[in-house]
Parts: sequence; structure tokens; C-alpha cells
Amino acid sequence: MSSSPGNSIPAGLNPRQREAIAYLDGPLLVLAGAGSGKTRVITEKIVHLIETCDIKPHQVAAITFTNKAAMEMSERIAKRMASASKGTPKGLTIATFHSLGLRMVREEAKTLGYKPGFSIFDSADCLGIINELSGTTDKAKLRWLQTTISLWKNGLLSPKEAADAAKDEEEVVAARVYCEYANALHAYQAVDFDDLIRLPVTLLQDNAEIRQKWQDKFRHILVDEYQDTNTAQYRLLQQLTGVRASFTAVGDDDQAIYGWRGADVENLRRLTEDFPQLKVIKLEQNYRSTGKILDAANTLIENNPKLFPKSLWSEHGPGANINVIACAEGEAEAETVVMKLQGHRFEHRAKFSDYAILYRSNHQARVFEQALRQQRIPYLLSGGQSFFDKAEIKDLLAYLRLLVNDDDDPAFIRAATTPRRGIGTQTLATLGRYAAERQISLFAALFEEGFAAQASSRVVQPLREFGEFINRFQWRAQRESAADVFPDILAAIDYENWLYDQEESRAAETRWGNVQEFHAWITKKSDDDGKTLAEIVQTMALMSLLERRDQGDDYDAVQLSTLHAAKGLEFGHVFLVGVEENILPHRESQEAEKLEEERRLMYVGITRAQRSLHITWCEKRRQGKELVPCEPSRFIQEMGCEAATSASKTVADKSTSTAKLDFLKALLQKNNSGDATA
Repeated sequence: MSSSPGNSIPAGLNPRQREAIAYLDGPLLVLAGAGSGKTRVITEKIVHLIETCDIKPHQVAAITFTNKAAMEMSERIAKRMASASKGTPKGLTIATFHSLGLRMVREEAKTLGYKPGFSIFDSADCLGIINELSGTTDKAKLRWLQTTISLWKNGLLSPKEAADAAKDEEEVVAARVYCEYANALHAYQAVDFDDLIRLPVTLLQDNAEIRQKWQDKFRHILVDEYQDTNTAQYRLLQQLTGVRASFTAVGDDDQAIYGWRGADVENLRRLTEDFPQLKVIKLEQNYRSTGKILDAANTLIENNPKLFPKSLWSEHGPGANINVIACAEGEAEAETVVMKLQGHRFEHRAKFSDYAILYRSNHQARVFEQALRQQRIPYLLSGGQSFFDKAEIKDLLAYLRLLVNDDDDPAFIRAATTPRRGIGTQTLATLGRYAAERQISLFAALFEEGFAAQASSRVVQPLREFGEFINRFQWRAQRESAADVFPDILAAIDYENWLYDQEESRAAETRWGNVQEFHAWITKKSDDDGKTLAEIVQTMALMSLLERRDQGDDYDAVQLSTLHAAKGLEFGHVFLVGVEENILPHRESQEAEKLEEERRLMYVGITRAQRSLHITWCEKRRQGKELVPCEPSRFIQEMGCEAATSASKTVADKSTSTAKLDFLKALLQKNNSGDATA
């Protein structure tokens, strides 16, 4: 029976949202259009399950795709339930697919043939192994091999199945590397990110007892951004929900933009085939954008074939016209956008953070950064380096990884050589050859008498000293908190002084500040969360970004972002730039299926805008020393807009001067009104 909407469902939700929250008769697909309040629906459904339906918090799991989304959902639920005098629900699982997978692999490590302290190798670690196994130094070939293996894993293909399915000699070679790579990872007692989904799926498929155990854990599972799931993630959902099929999948087929990394929009169709009793509820009321923006988005996306047709609408009124601007070339485009942004901001008394400049590819950002800097406009660039990818953090993480798993060869190599302690490339090569012959880890090899007999004392002594150093701290790490062990490692390796020896004073100060922040983070995880060192190290491998306190939500700056990175965000005013053929749609995405994804990418860009949308394209772009003619994207016409092609020359010539005039007028108006300028 469906639960009747109880007191836990608040007023202010529309009928479709209320229906999605209350429905519990079986599997549910909520087709949540852009800006339709999907996060609120998921949040309120979790509250409804716990408060009205007598389901315990530990029996509910909400699965997201990013740590940020999981954190936001946790905060919303904590706030919502605290306001109902219930407090934060203990035991509730809100996790990314990968962190849930990590939990499962950790719990079932013995059955999977791993020790509890297994390592999670990052992309760089994995690329190093593939480099060694493939014997190639061609970076493009290495990246192709890594991507191909990742896609095979996401598609649940074993090395043998990949070899059987290989279409050409290149894929035959890739399948061989895949087989050797899988063996190497297991020998290192390590997994990669893809294994965190693949291993639980294969385990649940093959082991009925463990499958039942995990199905009994969760009475209801909610999946956010369902359209971004790949084959392995879909199978994981199937295995976890079982015959009861008590789940809510929330997604939007019009925002499926990650096919290039293995996401499969066909998973929406599979739901209808694998779960005939599936109920579909559409959320079409948009709470974000004005009517003209939504009309353009709807008109554009109608050009794609539809499994579930829907049309966004809002009560925000028609709003401003969409502004399409043709520019002479790339630098003129950047100057035009920045000057128009300035003028618009003064005219509408807006903040810099109300504006976003969105583009198809990262390389497009540079010229806009330059133009913003020239005007002294603060900006934030999305997709910056992850905190845990910084060299100083990876240096210290290598020591912690080695304390948890001394079979972790990449961690051994980094820790043994940073800071330098008389262990050079030749020493490691000698140790590596011996370890390979014995088929043991580098750490195990350095203590064997056979190695001491083969190598000179000059090679053996610094390795033994390093090994004994690790053993001492490993003993402590098993008995003391990570918060106590970490500062002593820093002191023992004299890392602060080493940093200042390596870098200029200002750079060293910044890097040491990162180390101190890292220490504070470890202390919090150890003291507040009660996590062991092993759990902290495995968690760190999954963290993509440590939230920086100095650039939070209050930081007033223009956002520069790729369209992919902007998904899920919204801005008062959006400049969508470089909307040309061969850029958007991308020149390598001309086949029907890829073109549909490019159209969805454009749709995502349009629907980020709340109140105004400005689209720019260039008549010419610089390629090398030449200016090459460009054509406006077909998507502009598909939106129902004019690309200004008939008068593009006039528009291009006048665009910059007009923008400056607009800016000066706005500035004059603001000064006349008695306000101080920025």
C-alpha cells in the first residue's frame, strides 16, 4: 500500500512532488526536470520514510555521485529533522556510489581475497602500472589504455571477456594489459576506483548469502542523478534492491551528459524493461528560470528522440529576451562578455557571484581569465586541483598508505624518496628486480637475506633503515590514534625544513599551510569520527576536494566553468560562450548519438540561468597564426533564436564599443544615484 501523505510532508510542495514523496508501492522513477526541486524531493522522502513509515534510519540509503551532493543532502536532512525535534538520524547512509562500494569491499574483504588494509590506487598510481606493463611511453596511448580498461570494468567485462570482444589488434593488446593490470593490483592488495563498484557487483551476483545480507540492510534506496549511472552502478542497484525493488531513482534523461566516461542513458529504458511495475512521475514545474529561458530549452531538446517526453514551465513570468551576440574573434568575445557583464551588474545592482561564464572545454577559459584580470574582476575557476592531488599531500599520504598496507609499491617508492634518504633510482631498480623475481612487494623484499646477498651494503643499508622506520610507525599506528602518529612522522622526516629547502619562502609557506590543514583534517576524522588510520587512508583516496574555508559560498566572484562542471548549479545570469559548430557541438561528436549528448550539454547550459541568458559566438577563431572562419552552432537556431548571421559583421565590429558604452552609462547612473562604485 502507498503511504498516505502524512504530517512529515510539508506544505508548499506541488502535487507531483508530494506524489513522488508518498509513493512506496514499488520501484519509482522520478523524472526531475532542471530546477524542479529534485534534491528537496529526495530529502523530504527520506524524512517521510523515517518519520511516517516506521523505517529506521539505518534501513535507508541515498546514493549520490559527488561528495558535495552527499554533504548537501546530509545538511538538509539534519536541518529538516532537527526542526521537527528529531535531531540528526543516526545510521542513515548518504554516500556516493564509490564510498558505498568501499564500505562493502571493506566489510567483505576476506571473501574477496583482500586484507582489511587494502589500498585504493588513484589515477596516477594506476597509470604508472599500465605504463610499466604496456612498455609504451606514448602519453596519448597510455591514456587510451587507461580509459579503455576503465570502460571495460564499468561494463562488467572481465579480462577474458574483453579479449574475446576485442575488435582489432589495439584492443587485443589492451585486453592483455588489462589482465596483467588486474593481477598486479591484486598482488599489491589494491583496488582502483572502478573496482569499488565492480567488486561488490560480482560478489553479490556470485554469493547468495552475502547478497541476502546486503538486501536485508536497506528497506529503501534512493539514487540521485540516475541518468549518470553506468552498467556496473545499475547492476549494483539491482542486486541491492532484489525482488522487493523498493527504490526511488531520480534523474533527467535530458541532462545525461557523461556518456564519454561510461554513463549509459539507456539505463532509463532498462528500468522500464527490468521492472515492469515501475511507476514514473514527472516533475516539470521549474523553480529556477524565466519563461523565455525555458521555452528555448524545451524547443532545443525537442530535437532529441524522447523516451519520456516532458516540458518545463515556471511561474516566474516571461523574463528578458535571450541575447545572442556575434563577435569578430576570440579576444573580442572575451572583452565583449566582460564589459557586458560589468554593465549588467551595475545596471541591476547584482553581485559578481550572480554571474557565470560557461564553455564547452577547459582551454576556452584562458582568454576570459585574462579579460577578467584586466578589469580586476574576481573570479573562481571550476575544476581546480583537488586538495588531495597537491604534491605535499600526496607525499605524506604515501607514508600513511604504507603504514596501512606495506604491499603498496607506489606508496613505498614515493615515501622512500621524499624526502631523499640515499635511496635513488638505481637502488630502487635493484630492489624492484629482486621483488619481481620473488613475486613479493618491495617492502617485503628489502628484509630478505637473498636481497642482502645480491646487493651491496651501500644499497641495502638505507633501504633497511627506511623499512625499520616504517615498522616502528606501523607498530604505533596499530595502537595509537592517527592524530598522534601523524605529527611525529612529520617531525621524524623533517618535512617542514625539507619543504623550505626545496621551495622559495612564499611557496613553501603555502605548502606547509596545506600540510597543517591536512593534519587538522586527520585529527578531526580521528577524534570526532572515531576512524582508524586504515579507514582514514581509504576515505582520503575517495575525497576529490577538501572544502576550503577561505572560498565558501560567500566569496563574491564570477564563476568560470565548463558545462560539465556546471551541472547541478544555477546562476542569476549566464554567459554561454563559444557556441559554434565544432566547439558546441564538438567536432568529434557529429554522429547521431554523440550529437544528442552535445544537445543535452547545451540544454544543461541554458537551464543554469535564472533571469538572463547571453550566448556568444565568433565569426573567426585563431588556429596557430591564422584566423579561421566559424559558423554559429546549429543549437542557436534549434533554440528558436537568431544567430545574427546576416548582420554579424556589424554586430562584431560594434559589440565591444557598445559594451563599453553600456558599462559607462550604467556606471554614470550608479554614481548619480549616490552609490559608491566597486
